[in-house]
Amino acid sequence: MGDADVDQQTGLVDLADDLAGDAHPGAQDSLQDGSHGAIVQDGRVRRGLVLGGGGITGIAWETGLLAGLADAGVDLTSADRVIGTSAGSIVGAQITSGTPLDELYRRQLLPPADDAPLARIGGGVVLAFAMSMLRARGDLERFGRVLGARAVRAAAAGRTPSVADRYAQVRIRLIDTTWPERDLVVTAVDVGTGELAAFRPGGDVGLEDAVNASCAVPCVYPPIPINGRTYVDGGARSGANADLAAGCDRVVAITPLDRSVGPIRSASQQLGDLGVPHLVISPDDASRSAIGKNVLDPAARPPSARAGYAQAAAYVDRVRELWT
Repeated sequence: MGDADVDQQTGLVDLADDLAGDAHPGAQDSLQDGSHGAIVQDGRVRRGLVLGGGGITGIAWETGLLAGLADAGVDLTSADRVIGTSAGSIVGAQITSGTPLDELYRRQLLPPADDAPLARIGGGVVLAFAMSMLRARGDLERFGRVLGARAVRAAAAGRTPSVADRYAQVRIRLIDTTWPERDLVVTAVDVGTGELAAFRPGGDVGLEDAVNASCAVPCVYPPIPINGRTYVDGGARSGANADLAAGCDRVVAITPLDRSVGPIRSASQQLGDLGVPHLVISPDDASRSAIGKNVLDPAARPPSARAGYAQAAAYVDRVRELWT
């Protein structure tokens, strides 16, 4: 086994811990400046907001963080472009729906229903990710195809909810099922090609379909068929797909799970490559403790939201400096 294989296996262990919800003190924020990739249109600065994946607790933590920042006078929902991956696609759809942020935050504080479905990213799912990564041998699109094929087989074997049941679950979280008149980008991965799909308003894919595709965690939820293609979670390409912020001249990325493994690049790396001034915010120790060991546990939603709200206080000045 070569050094690259050892490094990749080490990375997969770390990724498995993240997916399972184990805390890692290495999650850090980063603030970097760059001089290229920035544009101004009509004399306006273009600001990008990147919202990464992270399960039910990720939705709650991101919403809490956004609410805490807004209450401190920094409203990131004013972004010119919002990019959502997996959990971030739901948050992106919510904050561009016109619903007040404080209402969205209050919803995250409600106790879960007694019959709320409980899913888990267990050992079998982590193994599927790991084996797919090893088979991909550093090819990101091959990883998407291999993992996507595993997801299709898992759904066919009845190891995931039905597509209809999954749509019903996601519909509860969506405020509106129509695209906003905003630059909202929702990411997914095409199972057949392994390529990134970036859904936007004005295309032939509805918002509800796009969000379901973006949230189709392989081997946990069913792949989503759309217009003759099949899609899985945008996180199969990147936890945040922050490189889609190209063209913005400043970016804030909120990433519950932000790690580079094999060909999967973190938001920090992607934004660094763009050379754009940016700030990446990931959960601190208190937030990771609130999120717990299962990012799909509805019971962890309220404490995750509160932790995100509290964490915002430490970032207000840095976000304001970059954003305004």
